[in-house]
Amino acid sequence: MGAVTDATREELIKLRSDETAPGLAQLALDLARAIDEAEAPTAKAAVARELRGVMADVRRLAPVEEEGDALDDLARRREARRRTG
Repeated sequence: MGAVTDATREELIKLRSDETAPGLAQLALDLARAIDEAEAPTAKAAVARELRGVMADVRRLAPVEEEGDALDDLARRREARRRTG
């Protein structure tokens, strides 16, 4: 497989797209393969534009992660200080 296909597959796994949008996930992989196999720059550009749109849809449908951000980390540290001090 090519680099675009591999990267797309990794992102689809991370987004758990097989649960939320299996059809879009397969379409994204097909488009990624087409990019990897394309020779003409204009063909690559056209397919890349389509892939970008499909991946945007997949990301919108992905479940929200519970990882948190810097503000969540700050709140956890503050709560820990309150409990110990």
